[in-house]
Amino acid sequence: MRTNVADLVRLMLVTDDAVLGGRDLIALARAAEQGGVTSLQLRLKRAAPREQVTLARALIAALSIPVLVNDRPDIALAAGAAGVHLGPGDLPAHLTRRIVPAPFIIGASVGSPGEALTAGDADYWGVGPWRATGTKADAGAALGAVGFAAIVALAAGRPCIAIGGIGPDDVESVRSAGGAGVAVVSAILAADDPAAAARRFSTRAG
Repeated sequence: MRTNVADLVRLMLVTDDAVLGGRDLIALARAAEQGGVTSLQLRLKRAAPREQVTLARALIAALSIPVLVNDRPDIALAAGAAGVHLGPGDLPAHLTRRIVPAPFIIGASVGSPGEALTAGDADYWGVGPWRATGTKADAGAALGAVGFAAIVALAAGRPCIAIGGIGPDDVESVRSAGGAGVAVVSAILAADDPAAAARRFSTRAG
């Protein structure tokens, strides 16, 4: 496991087609980086693979933070991204590890002890949903601090970040429950001032 992964995922911005609403993703991502976002996960469910590759490359060129691609190791590799974030229905982390270069970061979504069984080869876990969220209808029941802490206990020291309806006031609770950081969608991406919104998280995330 990479010793710096926890730092890289301390404050992750996750993109969403619906929340973007046609706005300039590159400009929003730059503003979020200025506010303290430490990594970005490109999650665009409505975009074609070619468009995702193009956007990922543009983000990599525009940002100094790592860019990861949701679900698709092939797109991440084609774009030269730092890594991929896998869902429970995607290629398992241990098989993904066989087809990517050594520095490649692999994250995995974990929402239950059962999902933790196939996520053991990931570098970090995205654990959630922390609370009910409108940006991922299939996210499952809210875990809260107690459920989150129970999954962190299964991670064997692997960095875990909370996702799902996260607000700045949740950061301390996530930390107290053993989390390394948070992943945020709407609270930054939908804000009038993404840099200021990111800063409200980064000042609490340490």
